[in-house]
Amino acid sequence: MKEILYVIASDEYAGRNTPSPELDKTAQLIADRLKKLKVKPAGDRGSYFQRIALSKTVIDREQSSARMGERRFRLGEDFLPGGRTGGEVEAPLVYAGYGWVIRSKNLNPYEGVDVRDRVVVVSGDGVAPPPGVTVQSLQPGDWESPVSYAQKNGARALVLVPRNFDRRWRFGAVSVTRPIYTVPRLENLASDDDEDEAAAAAPTQGIVSAIPSRAMLEALFAGEKLDGAAVLRFAQAAPGGEQPGAFALSADKRLRLNVKLTTTEEFTQNVVGVVEGKDSKLKREYVALGAHYDHVGANGAAGCRPIGTDSICNGADDDGSGTTGLLAMAEAFRKGPRPRRSILFVWHTGEEKGLWGSEYYTRYPTVPLNQVVAQLNMDMIGRSRKEGDTNPANRRLTGPDEIYVIGSRMMSTELGELNEAVNRGYLGLKYNYHYDEPNDPERLFYRSDHFNYAKRGVPIVFYFDGVHEDYHRPGDHADKIDYQKMQNVTRTVFVLASELANAPARPVVDKQIPAERLRR
Repeated sequence: MKEILYVIASDEYAGRNTPSPELDKTAQLIADRLKKLKVKPAGDRGSYFQRIALSKTVIDREQSSARMGERRFRLGEDFLPGGRTGGEVEAPLVYAGYGWVIRSKNLNPYEGVDVRDRVVVVSGDGVAPPPGVTVQSLQPGDWESPVSYAQKNGARALVLVPRNFDRRWRFGAVSVTRPIYTVPRLENLASDDDEDEAAAAAPTQGIVSAIPSRAMLEALFAGEKLDGAAVLRFAQAAPGGEQPGAFALSADKRLRLNVKLTTTEEFTQNVVGVVEGKDSKLKREYVALGAHYDHVGANGAAGCRPIGTDSICNGADDDGSGTTGLLAMAEAFRKGPRPRRSILFVWHTGEEKGLWGSEYYTRYPTVPLNQVVAQLNMDMIGRSRKEGDTNPANRRLTGPDEIYVIGSRMMSTELGELNEAVNRGYLGLKYNYHYDEPNDPERLFYRSDHFNYAKRGVPIVFYFDGVHEDYHRPGDHADKIDYQKMQNVTRTVFVLASELANAPARPVVDKQIPAERLRR
């Protein structure tokens, strides 16, 4: 395990950003080892790779601009692109409140306001519903988002004031200097994940859009019945508050917006293999084992924060440790007795971008997802807090014989009990359930690949050593890994997977995740 990890966490692999040649090189390394072990390919067309198309959008900073009268606005300082549609428009403005039409709630902010040939300003990102409305509560045909309403009713452009305004500017101001990647096949109604840098670009398509700065917002609403601060306040409002009213801005105000974008296609991939079970009937069911093999890259890419001259975030623990553990288990299952059920191995891509690989795999699985009896996820299993360590950044890091266990009882009491029984009868690790608290402020349950399996009904267990001083930093090196701990966690997960694969029945799902917990 040490030999493998020193390779994939070396500078040669440049932090395994998604997408990158170095990530592809890691995928090939995994595939080559699986082929040598004679693990059955379970990707596309008989290969180990499940190919995922990405959309790469590059912003032309020199050709993108905005202007209202004599006031000029600069890209990256005064406004950001709000999506991936370029173009040039000039039109008067209207404010449309939250901009959502929801017929069952008698919400229609556009009454008395014509958006045709107008730039529409919205308190929201155009994608997430207004405060107090969940995606799950919306029925087909009952609603119209600001984006679809604007497109259907002839609006020329959108100015979006998102709820997570400060975060969008923190990430978005950087994103204008580098490509924006999205996964077209994963775009849906809304994203409630404010944690991801991917949220820096709202997935609006088909209409030009922009996110204004505070200064630009104040300029747009100077002298109006609402000022820019109020428009932002409505965007960040708590559920149940005052509903903003729509109105046309002064007729002499015309916004000229020019966003120049170039979009091309690139690819990344999940790596997928199967060790077939020996039982003629049960081999059609699978125990899924997962880890993400990507990290955050180098030179400030994807959130990697350089330290001095070291600009590569090697990702030995995150998640080179889980990636390596998964390879070790593939070897053990191939060389040891075959279990009754099949074992599904998935090395997920793009976890650091917003769980891309697991979202893609669970939407487009290469084996029937309803035949996956459980998913065991290892994301950071190799670091230990040393005795006497007083660094506040390591306060949540587990000790040498300890690991956080997350979500094991959330859906299946039986799975949680089996996980405990296996550990008691084997290595006796200290299981820490701190992050199973419903109101966990760090929201760890939502931040790794198991989440996408859980929200589609597959019971999960997530193993995690804890955030530490080198999290997403260049110091996450292979020489800081506790290899004994990494081995012990991997062996424990291997035994649990074996028990699940040989059990006469799949673990019973006796609990439902509350709807509010299904939203990231």
